[in-house]
Amino acid sequence: MKVLGIIPARMAASRFPNKPMALIEGMPMIGHCFIRSRLSEVLDDLYVATCDEVIFDYISQIGGKAVMTSNVHERATERSAEALITIEKETNQKFDIVVMIQGDEPLVFPEMINESVKPLLSGNIQVSNLMSKLKDLDEARNPNFVKVVTNNQGEALYLSREAIPSPSKYNNTIDYFRQLGLIAFTREAILEFINLPPTRLEIIESVDMNRFLENQVSIQMSITEFEADSVDTIEDLAVVIAKMKKDSLFQKYKSNL
Repeated sequence: MKVLGIIPARMAASRFPNKPMALIEGMPMIGHCFIRSRLSEVLDDLYVATCDEVIFDYISQIGGKAVMTSNVHERATERSAEALITIEKETNQKFDIVVMIQGDEPLVFPEMINESVKPLLSGNIQVSNLMSKLKDLDEARNPNFVKVVTNNQGEALYLSREAIPSPSKYNNTIDYFRQLGLIAFTREAILEFINLPPTRLEIIESVDMNRFLENQVSIQMSITEFEADSVDTIEDLAVVIAKMKKDSLFQKYKSNL
């Protein structure tokens, strides 16, 4: 199976404009995402998908591959699907699996990409997503974290920016899980996504994957033990910078800065 990694990124993020080029230990955030993702052993190729020339030029300068996309996309999945179509046309090849790697998780580990792809190798699953356990209710109430609840087979039931399950009528401990920005699709699934119209709950929650759930497309969730701090605010950036200073993987590539 041929596996393509795509990192969608744009400068015009509403909560943190110009975020992909924010410096973390001397390297733009998108650079960390690209270099760390490139280390995954399961990816046959890796591209950054963007509508901004500054990101395209930067990735090209560090020896990476980038593809320009439309600037009208509301969802990262839509940008990734467009990129897939362009890449396949330009390279005259087809990929079996597409891994969407969010460009605002600069502490991503390549092993996480491997974990996201593994469930698809059986041929019975169309979409695979990673999740990690949140520390407490305060984290569960953070609207920047997308929470997910699953059924007994580990399939997503719903994704929300609210705390789910609700703690209001339950007095015991609740385990809360956060959806991570690592989603693997079969080629057919990601192309199906852009053929489905945006859905009511997708729009209400501002969560791509609810479009699949509302159309009865299953999403297999897998728990990862790796931490993946997303950067949604300036405060998040400060936390990631502090962690990057001590990060073992960063020590291996920082000499290239």
